[in-house]
Amino acid sequence: MTTHAESPTGDLVTNAPAEATDERYVYDLSEGNAERKALLGGKGAGVAEMKRIGVPVPDGFTVTTSACVTTMRNDGAWPAKLWDEIQAHLDALERRTGRTLGAAERPLLVSVRSGAVRSMPGMMDTILNLGISDAAADGLAAESGDPRFAWDSYRRFVQMYGEVVEGVPGQVFEDELTALKERRGVTQDTELTVDDLRELVTTFRSVARRTTGHDLPTDPREQLRRSVDAVFGSWNSPRARVYRRLNDIPDDLGTAVNVMQMVFGNKGDTSATGVCFTRNPATGAKERYGEFLLDAQGEDVVAGIRTPRPLPELESVLPNAYAQLMAMMDKLEHHYKDMQDIEFTIEDGTLYLLQVRAGKRTAAAALKVARDLVAEGEIDKETALRRIDPAQLDQLLHPTLDTARAPAPLTHGLNASPGAAVGTIVFDADTAAARGSAGENVVLVRWETTPDDIHGVAAAQGVLTAHGGMTSHAAVVARGMGKPCVAGVGDLRIDADARTLTVGDTVLTDADTITLDGTTGLVYTGALTLRPPRITDDFSTVLGWADEVRRLGVRANADTGTDAVRARELGAEGVGLCRTEHMFMATDRLPVVRRMIMADSAATRQTALDELLPMQQADFEEIFTAMTSLPVAVRLIDPPLHEFLPDLVEQSLLVQRLETDGTSGELEQARAVLARITRLTETNPMLGTRGVRLSLLYPEIAVMQTRAIIRAALAVRGRGLDPRVEIMVPLVGFAEELRSAREIVVATADDELDRAGAVDLGYRVGTMIELPRAALTANEIAEHADFFSFGTNDLTQTTIGISRDDAEESFLAAYLEAGIVPADPFASLDVDGVGELVRIGVERGLRTRPDLETGVCGEHGGDPASIAAFDAIGLDYVSCSPYRVPIARLAAALVRLDDAARDAT
Repeated sequence: MTTHAESPTGDLVTNAPAEATDERYVYDLSEGNAERKALLGGKGAGVAEMKRIGVPVPDGFTVTTSACVTTMRNDGAWPAKLWDEIQAHLDALERRTGRTLGAAERPLLVSVRSGAVRSMPGMMDTILNLGISDAAADGLAAESGDPRFAWDSYRRFVQMYGEVVEGVPGQVFEDELTALKERRGVTQDTELTVDDLRELVTTFRSVARRTTGHDLPTDPREQLRRSVDAVFGSWNSPRARVYRRLNDIPDDLGTAVNVMQMVFGNKGDTSATGVCFTRNPATGAKERYGEFLLDAQGEDVVAGIRTPRPLPELESVLPNAYAQLMAMMDKLEHHYKDMQDIEFTIEDGTLYLLQVRAGKRTAAAALKVARDLVAEGEIDKETALRRIDPAQLDQLLHPTLDTARAPAPLTHGLNASPGAAVGTIVFDADTAAARGSAGENVVLVRWETTPDDIHGVAAAQGVLTAHGGMTSHAAVVARGMGKPCVAGVGDLRIDADARTLTVGDTVLTDADTITLDGTTGLVYTGALTLRPPRITDDFSTVLGWADEVRRLGVRANADTGTDAVRARELGAEGVGLCRTEHMFMATDRLPVVRRMIMADSAATRQTALDELLPMQQADFEEIFTAMTSLPVAVRLIDPPLHEFLPDLVEQSLLVQRLETDGTSGELEQARAVLARITRLTETNPMLGTRGVRLSLLYPEIAVMQTRAIIRAALAVRGRGLDPRVEIMVPLVGFAEELRSAREIVVATADDELDRAGAVDLGYRVGTMIELPRAALTANEIAEHADFFSFGTNDLTQTTIGISRDDAEESFLAAYLEAGIVPADPFASLDVDGVGELVRIGVERGLRTRPDLETGVCGEHGGDPASIAAFDAIGLDYVSCSPYRVPIARLAAALVRLDDAARDAT
């Protein structure tokens, strides 16, 4: 970001814009408060608020976020008056403290720290001890009577300034520090003498000169200006950009810069530094939690240079400071009415708080803290709900790793589906199904999964792929099943024939065990300890509060009885999508499905369909039983038929091999299969013969599925339960398609009901809206539909004109990085494009049929940002994978709370 130039004398020249502005860019701490967070950043507003309510904090001032944003917009040039403002506030700080920056007597040292509006811990830069020099170090030594403390502060400044501002690799300094300790025969920094530290300062300055080609500046005000600019620049560092992308933080917020008088935790055994939480951030328990170090500065705690001590031990070494810290923790939690994360320093027994913010916490802790604060009367239920990030609930719904003793990971990929899995490596779905069904824990390792692998995925503990993204087949299916998945591992090499995987120099076989952490994307060799998921009382209570608030219904995508049971346990109000083709992939059914597809006559095809019917019926009975009294939308077969056949290339190779050494019978059968695959294979099958087109070309398939659905419902009703049947026709683009398909379904269903004695099931027939034409002509299609379910996965593909699988492997990542698109459109709804089509479809459908029920069943149904858009559009429900149902329930409640807050203002 820096576009400041150096004059021939080495002074920093600010290339500021010429225009003047009345906006202020710098505020003293006494001028701020918590309400000015957007301007002062989280850290500046927090320290100002602490000062306002009487908490001991160091003096200082804050450079606003608007100064950073203006600088970014001006290609790194500061606003014209910013430097003058900073100097004026520095002058005032010097007067208040009676100290002067860089002076030989009573020197003022300051910290320069970032402070984003939304917390980004560790992502941006900090410089401590700014203002120290040879003369200032001697002055500080004389004043404190502790030369070692003074020169320790000096070497820290040179290292931090050199790395952050001048770009000297941090490891260069660390190598020199390590070498000196080895020469002195010591292991801790605190064991170095004052002479050692003097030597280290000289060495560090020499290292910086060799690396940069010039001496570090000695003018402390120039150092300050460069440091502020470096903190501005760290807003756009690679790690900060990645963090913002992962946490949905806008790029245009900028960071504030906080310049505060240094207080020193490294002044011997009466000084300390640490971090503490007012409650346990891992469990939410109402207990003090934190760590500290004696004779240290804050970076030592977070950098792991020394092993911190548990917070309770502070009471025995600095009891007065400990008692004051406990009182301040109580005061701040009561003031903010939330668990707080606090940084503190004790200088010669005197306590100072350097930062306060809402503490980051696990999902379990978030729920417990919210519930406890409501019970304590500190907050109401609505405030408690606002404190919980819906996406964080995923942590509670999958096994997690006990990483306390975890070794270094083997590799990493995309955290495509959360949770953890341990299992023996298997390289194909059939083996995974066989060994998994036999009770063995296996992890399916593939280049990328296909629909053919569904049975292997179902039987595996988790999935690891070398290819694919967050919305690849492996990711989508794994999330739907609650299976951990690490996808897109670029350095993973798979040799399926040799049954090995290779990462670097490590080679593993199908006799080896690996552990996946789908929450972080890390892969480990061996078996790590897993913590099983559990639904707590806190979880149930808080989600119950969400249900009291939300308008939007929440259903689940469920293809098996097991999925349906789990979905209901997690609060689903029905099944919004049951994909019947997934049932066809079971090991005992796929041969029958293939016989149906290969049939050369209607009679032969019907024989296979008759064999499939009871299998499908049994599946539907399980789902209707699990969801009794709740709606279940069963989608008729959707994918192209060739997807149920062997791969075209593999079949061609089989024919070639059999032509050489096969029997005539084997060869004839293989050729017949190849011919059928060739006839069915299309150039673009996702836009080919699938969905409703299959039902109209092969109506016997739709008839079989409808009979299975109705017979299953009747069987379940016969057991005293209450099935609510919805039959969904996919990929409709023309009203006539749905009219014709509905005619087939209704005739078949009514025939089954007549045979059963004219039982009225009250079944409904609707369609998936997943083509732009369907949305635009929804008024016509609604004449033949009882409900619309928007299939936003395909609607996104057909609206934007991109392939979900191909885009993530080609241009989409570059588009996201460049800001061409704000988010992955397959993960979060493209509101202006796809969302507008959904809105049009709803409005036009309701115009024709006011009682039309509308919902969404794509991946977006479990995305909080998309849920907000769907609620605004007026959909009746969203449907998502079972393990995202709690997320959707909370997200739907937060939408209502946000709307109420806007209405109130």
